[in-house]
Amino acid sequence: MSVTPPNRRVALLTLGCARNEVDSEELAARLDAGGWEVGTDAESADVVLVNTCGFVEKAKQDSIDTLLAAADTGAKVVAAGCMAERYGKELAESLPEANAVLGFDDYTDIATRLDKVLAGESLDAHTPRDRRELLPITPVQRHTAKVVVPGHATVDEHTPAHLRKVLRRRLDNGPVASLKLASGCDRRCAFCAIPAFRGSFVSRDPQELLAEAEWLAKSGVRELVLVSENSTSYGKDLGDPRLLEKLLPQLAGIDGIVRVRASYLQPAETRPGLVEAIATTPGVAAYYDLSFQHSSEPVLRRMRRFGSTERFLELLDSARKLAPWAGARSNFIVGFPGETKQDVDELVRFLTEARLDAIGVFDYSDEDGTEAAGLTGKVSEGAIKRRYDRVVALAEELCAQRAEDRIGNTVEVLIDTVDGDEVEGRAEHQAPEVDGSTTLVAGDQGADLTVLRPGDLVRATVIGTEGVDLIAVPVEMISAAPVPAA
Repeated sequence: MSVTPPNRRVALLTLGCARNEVDSEELAARLDAGGWEVGTDAESADVVLVNTCGFVEKAKQDSIDTLLAAADTGAKVVAAGCMAERYGKELAESLPEANAVLGFDDYTDIATRLDKVLAGESLDAHTPRDRRELLPITPVQRHTAKVVVPGHATVDEHTPAHLRKVLRRRLDNGPVASLKLASGCDRRCAFCAIPAFRGSFVSRDPQELLAEAEWLAKSGVRELVLVSENSTSYGKDLGDPRLLEKLLPQLAGIDGIVRVRASYLQPAETRPGLVEAIATTPGVAAYYDLSFQHSSEPVLRRMRRFGSTERFLELLDSARKLAPWAGARSNFIVGFPGETKQDVDELVRFLTEARLDAIGVFDYSDEDGTEAAGLTGKVSEGAIKRRYDRVVALAEELCAQRAEDRIGNTVEVLIDTVDGDEVEGRAEHQAPEVDGSTTLVAGDQGADLTVLRPGDLVRATVIGTEGVDLIAVPVEMISAAPVPAA
């Protein structure tokens, strides 16, 4: 009979998107329940569990580099997450430094898997499969399927959703946390491999979400960032495609939560009611994270997407009619197969007129298993680089101008960090990590910065900018963060 060793320490390292961060905190809860000491310091761990990203080539390389660096610590190394799920045995064979490569189906018994790794046992890596095939085609039938979906764990399915134990352990104590609305995607964008390894779209029960949000609020969270592969589809498999509109005010009404932010919106599915709910609901950030990807109709059709410059501008205008200073961000791909100089000019026209606060630009590269990888009309690497450089330079200029337009405005800033007299937070149009930040300064009136703490929500006047970042002077406390219990 084997004896489980005491003081087993695991470091959880998370790469990629906010959805992965939520998955890591589910893994942390499972490991904690299994007797592991969970942290994020690889240097002091017996096992380093890397939650990898498998989205694009750079993200995959970052995952490999992190796994190799973890191996240098002398700890056992385990790969999990999207890259591990996507490549399975192939990754295990090409990366012998990893002691195990685990897929999503391993998550429910992750503590036992790591026990075996620590004991020196060899675990077979899985053979990847299209996870869309595991769920019914009809969305409303998916909740009856017994399929592992990270971030959707049910401890006790016989207990009402709002009474279930929250299977999550926070890995930091910051005032912001992501809340996963759903997993998977039913769209078939030609450039994207995510649906194949993340599976079809599955919403979480709204009562379960509210219970987790209340749990997060009690742990000190002040801002909830709603994440998924496609938040505008939330509720379609629960029989109510308008469920997100109804959920937003409920989340914003939770005691302790001062801001709710929706992200990952698909323009083609962003209905007028949702635009209005985001713009006008108290406690919900007037912020639109819209996945445009391009604005030229021919390129969008080849991408298997919908829209155009004019339709996208109309969507933004409808939001700004309700909230004139609403934030808006998006990502774009340049160099997609078949893209012409005229298509790039059309994208430039859209960006110039759209007045976006943040713009992400990706240079196209073929991704394994995607339709786009087999398309003709490939753009040369040199042309892609020139187009990428052009759009990036324009994006930086336009976003800096948009930030300057906010000088003199009053903004509501949620404070993230306080380091001596350096106070940094984010205004309503600034999502964590991707949209810049707001630095609070004393100003001519000598505002007292010493009273401010992470989690405070303050009203401030913008007096300057540095690129997309704002500089502002606090003028009023809107909601002070609760004082931690002694």
